[in-house]
Amino acid sequence: MAAFRIFLMVIFLIIAGYTSVVVSNYGMGLLPIFFGDMAKLEWPGQFNLDFMCMLSLSGLWISWRHQFSAIGIILGIIAFFGGALFLSAYLFVESFRVRGDMKALMLGQGRAA
Repeated sequence: MAAFRIFLMVIFLIIAGYTSVVVSNYGMGLLPIFFGDMAKLEWPGQFNLDFMCMLSLSGLWISWRHQFSAIGIILGIIAFFGGALFLSAYLFVESFRVRGDMKALMLGQGRAA
């Protein structure tokens, strides 16, 4: 579990740092670029579409993990828009909340019981 938590921290720090540099250089105009690349039907758009599907799965999993409660749906939406930055922080915090129990981390405490 310690190695997993370190991995999550590394992901969070790298993405936070990279995002800070990109935002400071180019601003917050992600969506027109993101969807514009997809509209071109080229490799950057294919990557963005694949990534958006992964974001959808991440959001759906978090909502499911929380049994589609109101907080689960809100967290799922945040996961969709927050990407790996949010997911790494979420899993890091939840790993402590479930005391390192991987079954509870993946399924949620209700389903793991």
